[in-house]
Amino acid sequence: MQRLSITKGHAFILVYSVCSKQSLEELKPIWNLIKELKGQDIVNIPVMLVGNKCDESAELRNVTEEEGKEQARLWNISFMETSAKTNHNVTELFQELLNLEKTRTVSLQLDTKTKKKQKKEKKNKETNGAIAENGEGDGGGSSSAKEKCLIM
Repeated sequence: MQRLSITKGHAFILVYSVCSKQSLEELKPIWNLIKELKGQDIVNIPVMLVGNKCDESAELRNVTEEEGKEQARLWNISFMETSAKTNHNVTELFQELLNLEKTRTVSLQLDTKTKKKQKKEKKNKETNGAIAENGEGDGGGSSSAKEKCLIM
């Protein structure tokens, strides 16, 4: 189930407790699995490392903010500390994740095979007299209408 979720995921939040060094250590194999499954695309996927329970007292803290930042730097991902209990930085976390998503380059271009197929079909229609000089067909307008649709 975890592999499927990672494969289908478009963004990731890796959360550990600042009161548990073990919780941070347990994220390492998960991060490695994300990198393995996403491959080269990982650089284009928003990922945040989040230290939760930052509202806890210094005596209970086992992971410093600096340690969390350093781990995020090693993984080349963003970092933030939050408190779900006090709602500190929770909204900001999701806003930052959306900002990371917006900055990645997204292309809605058709793949090369589809483009080549469309060019070939258009050329065949032109050579068979199906498309007049003004670009309007002499019937069967449904395929022409589909070709004129744009993905927005």
